[in-house]
Amino acid sequence: MNEHHLRYYATKQNMISIAIIWGLIILFILQPGIAHDGAEAGAQLFVHALLPYLLPYIILTQWLLKVPAENPSKKSWKRYMKAYVLGSFGGFPVGAVTVTEMVKNGELSRRESGFLLAACHAPGPMFILGFVGTELFGDTTSGWKLLIAIHIANILFLFFTLIAMNKGRRELDSPQLPLLKKRAGSPFLESIKESSTVIILVATTVIFFSALGNVLTTAISKAFTVDLGITKTILLAIFEMTSGVQSATDHFFTSPVFPFLIAAIISMNGLSIHMQVFVIAKTADTPFLPYFISRIWSVITVPIILYFLL
Repeated sequence: MNEHHLRYYATKQNMISIAIIWGLIILFILQPGIAHDGAEAGAQLFVHALLPYLLPYIILTQWLLKVPAENPSKKSWKRYMKAYVLGSFGGFPVGAVTVTEMVKNGELSRRESGFLLAACHAPGPMFILGFVGTELFGDTTSGWKLLIAIHIANILFLFFTLIAMNKGRRELDSPQLPLLKKRAGSPFLESIKESSTVIILVATTVIFFSALGNVLTTAISKAFTVDLGITKTILLAIFEMTSGVQSATDHFFTSPVFPFLIAAIISMNGLSIHMQVFVIAKTADTPFLPYFISRIWSVITVPIILYFLL
């Protein structure tokens, strides 16, 4: 493809992006009340459902990763287990934070980080047991079963990940980024500083995509004859997971498919979480193909595993 065609496609992409942005701006202007309600709902969900469960773990995880290791392990499986335990049990987007920090520390190669980003990606236990289990399901046992289903799917994906990584270990196992010097100062203070950046990113994406989902739901419901509950749940699930889960609870709580719908929405994550992961992992130039494959895998397998557990 020559330079002329590349320039043409770049210009076309820019024009499409500008058209989408202006279309959304006009929608927000025409429906300020709906946009406000969506943003307010997103802010409330962030403060109520995400911040209390996410912030303490992010700080502790960052603190642990920033403490200089006396004898860092050279065994691959120990590094992978470290990434999985710290990342997948911390909640979104702690997996991305953990893997990225380990790449910067020289503990993982770029190739390894792509696979581990995919496998070490799960909602935190406090979120599933506290918010989903207790408040949405009304039953902590169901929350435990959902958490188990998520980790069974992740561990299976991690198993396939280890096989894939072992095939090309000789050529691609060395770290792709230079080992960074440890910063002078307190690891605890550094962890608080970087955790605040992650929390702001999470809050921004949750509030924005909640508002966007609310505005688009109203616009589509007015333009077409569709069920508001179904439309709202689908759109919010696509844009913002927590809002999608809340909408599914409001409209499908009595349905037999309710727990499996919640499992699918949480496994899909939504654009809000994908954006968080992308922004964080991009700093380490992490490949994203395994991550997208893992989302498809989880959406299919987690509800099936949950069905057998229930």
